[in-house]
Amino acid sequence: MTVQPCLVAGRGLAASLAVWLLVGCTGCTGVPILVPDLALASAPVQLAGARGPLSPAKSKAILDRLAVQGQDTGIFERHLAVEEALTGSPLTTGNQVLLLQDGPATYQAMFAAIESARDHINLETYILDDDEVGQRFAQALIAKQEQGVQVNVIRDSVGTVGTPAAFFQRLSDSGINVLEFNPLNPLASRKEWELNRRDHRKLLIVDGQTAFMGGINISSVYSGGSFSQRSRMRPDGSPAWRDTDLQLKGPVVAEFQKLFLATWADQRGGPLPTRNYFPAPGSPGRLVVRAIGSSPDEDYSLIYATLLSAIASAETSVYITNAYFVPDPQLLAALVTAAGRGVDVKLILPSQTDSWLVFHAGRGFYEPLLRAGVQIHERQGAILHAKTALIDGVWATVGSTNLDWRSFLHNHELNAVVLGTEFGLQVQAMFDRDLALSTRITLDAWERRALHWRVQELFARTWAYWL
Repeated sequence: MTVQPCLVAGRGLAASLAVWLLVGCTGCTGVPILVPDLALASAPVQLAGARGPLSPAKSKAILDRLAVQGQDTGIFERHLAVEEALTGSPLTTGNQVLLLQDGPATYQAMFAAIESARDHINLETYILDDDEVGQRFAQALIAKQEQGVQVNVIRDSVGTVGTPAAFFQRLSDSGINVLEFNPLNPLASRKEWELNRRDHRKLLIVDGQTAFMGGINISSVYSGGSFSQRSRMRPDGSPAWRDTDLQLKGPVVAEFQKLFLATWADQRGGPLPTRNYFPAPGSPGRLVVRAIGSSPDEDYSLIYATLLSAIASAETSVYITNAYFVPDPQLLAALVTAAGRGVDVKLILPSQTDSWLVFHAGRGFYEPLLRAGVQIHERQGAILHAKTALIDGVWATVGSTNLDWRSFLHNHELNAVVLGTEFGLQVQAMFDRDLALSTRITLDAWERRALHWRVQELFARTWAYWL
């Protein structure tokens, strides 16, 4: 594949502007233009199971079964070998995947897993707030540390900038290893100071056997559900947040564990206590899953590259739900081209947001998409924070990656790709539920939008590169 060659992480406009003023745009580059080597599409894809790589024949049999389930799609034939060459991470079989929608369901499953921990807990998060939910996590983690379970935590410096130092000191005093990712304070940096690089991943691994990942941070903003009218408001009267996570068991957990340990080592967190970080995984399910971690240390975002490849391979449908949508020209072209060849392209985007600039910058791209036949729907009744995609009903991804320049260029992100209709049908049902709670934006209505909306879009788009 050929690669042809600053955004600011923050929890609000003030933080973003402050950091941008610090770093300016020195060293900024565009999102790389990715040109996949189509010759890779003929390479055989080898799956990995609980005991290591499967034989070529067994790998082919599993993928052939998934391809038959997909019907009317060439995504398996044309895409998977390219994806594997792009990411370098194996497709693993024998996994169990549970789709978790919104904070309450996710936190309940996380607390149950933490309570069952017997060896270690590894937590990596962008936001860890000192609020009701954050305190519950702190209490649960401290309790396990006191029981002899080793707890290791990576927290992003910008994402936790509002969390008091005393909160983390309490964790450290209990014996928990707490690592601050890329500290805001250059004097606290353990390597070259790169303020613009942030750890946007959300990952919890328990005993090397169960992993949770997706878009959900540790914060009370997720304390309400977002589907029923009754639960759409949080106890304080603010809108519920709509997000998605996965609970995974099986061989793929080891791939997430490798990513956590690699981040710890890269940030020079020091030696971790010896624990059984890679137990025998078994085969608790039958789903085929790939773990993909993106880092600005790579020549290009692995998640961005594989998403572009999947959209280019789509034959029937591309259904995307994303919280922060500020596409670069290549992603925009991929969506427009897919719609142009008859693929049903639908986007569910926010109707309200916690980031004014991102919201209006994204809306500035509506017109070319609508003219190309892409359907755009805005989710009502909640703040949309989910990052999911379903292509041809058989290729699904859930993770932390937004469709904006920041995620593609400067963030450490984490996604899972799950193959087959068994999981695809669950994602489709979730997408349909969100669609029913969304308002469709038509080209005619969009062309008649008020002048003040146009002015805000124009202003916000000038900042798109830094969002």
